Order: sequence, then C-alpha cells, then structure tokens
Amino acid sequence: MSIVKAEELRGMSDEHLALTLKEACDTYFKLKIQAQTERLGAPSELMKKRRLIARVLTIQNQRKRKTEQSAAEQTAAAK
Repeated sequence: MSIVKAEELRGMSDEHLALTLKEACDTYFKLKIQAQTERLGAPSELMKKRRLIARVLTIQNQRKRKTEQSAAEQTAAAK
C-alpha cells in the first residue's frame, strides 16, 4: 500500500477527501479490532492510517478556514 502524500490530497475534491477519510477511518477501526483480537501482519499500518486521517482532517480544516476567511473579508468589504 502506498502512502498518500499531502500534495495528492490537496488536489482532491471535497467529496473525494470525505470518501478517503471515511475509508481510512473504517480501515483504522478494523485494524484496531484486529490488533486487539489477534496479531497484526504489519503493525505499522495502524500508524499509517492514523497519519492519513490526520492529513485529511488538516486539509479539510484548512479549506474550511480559507472559505470562512474569504467570507469574512467579503462581509467587511461590503460594509
């Protein structure tokens, strides 16, 4: 499995990012359950998924702040 870089994530649409986040969360949950019940083949996968989730959430928050900031600037300019 290849690591998804932040640049690749920034190039994705909001819908694709949300789908990637959902898939990563589902996989992370399954890996956590598997780690508790049996031995993992690659324990590093937990860390990789956790980092992917963090990257996606960071990019989503950056986009959200950017739209809020531009909306605030437009409101301030309209006054």
